[in-house]
This record gives sequence, C-alpha cells and structure tokens, in this order.
Amino acid sequence: MMLESIARIIKIQLPAYLKKLPLPETIRGFVRLTEWLQLLPLLGILALLGYITIRPFLPKKKQQKDSLINLKIQNENPEVVNEIDIEDLKSTNVCYCRCWRSKTFPVCDESHEKHNKLTGDNVGPLILKKIR
Repeated sequence: MMLESIARIIKIQLPAYLKKLPLPETIRGFVRLTEWLQLLPLLGILALLGYITIRPFLPKKKQQKDSLINLKIQNENPEVVNEIDIEDLKSTNVCYCRCWRSKTFPVCDESHEKHNKLTGDNVGPLILKKIR
C-alpha cells in the first residue's frame, strides 16, 4: 500500500505537476512571472536538497564537551576546590590561575596570555597581596 502510493506520486503526480509549472525560459521571463505560488513547492524542495548537500561542509556547532573550562586539572574529581591559608603566603604577591590553562595550577604561570590571544578572552590571574 505504501509503496504503491510512493510509486503513484513519482510516476503520475510529479510529472503532471512539473508539466503544469510556468517555468520561463529566460531571465526576463522570471522577472515577469506572476504565478510564483505555483513554483513555491518546487523551490522549497530544491532549497532543502541544496541545504542537505552543503550541510556536511558547514561549521559544526560546539558540543557540550567543547565548552568545558577545565580540560585537564583533576578531572577525576566532581569539583575542583583549592584551599590556601593566607597566613602561609611566603611572598608579598601571589598570582592564582583563573583560566584553568596553567601547568602549575592553582598558581598562575601566565598561560592566560596565550589563551587570550587565541580566543579574544580577557581572563587574568587572581592576585593576593600580603600587607605587612
């Protein structure tokens, strides 16, 4: 039953539809065309086929995994938490990473500069100052 319906559409209805279409033979004929509504189904199908054809070449949307901030630091933990006692600071200034790219995490190694240049981001370190 289903195959008979599809065969009828392809063999009978589609050729009859295409014969009735007012397809102009010149560009001037397209400009003067007034029966645009009759062409809409055909143009819609052609647009859909064109989109399906070029879709593999379009840029892909970022997947959820691509939007992760922390790509490598303590990924086995459900939440990364670092606790630092301010009294234990040995120097007057200490910089801590906020971009998650530092190889010396949680201490900043200025990896954010490369990250900012690549992405246009503006992240910087958290600086703790010890006042004596």
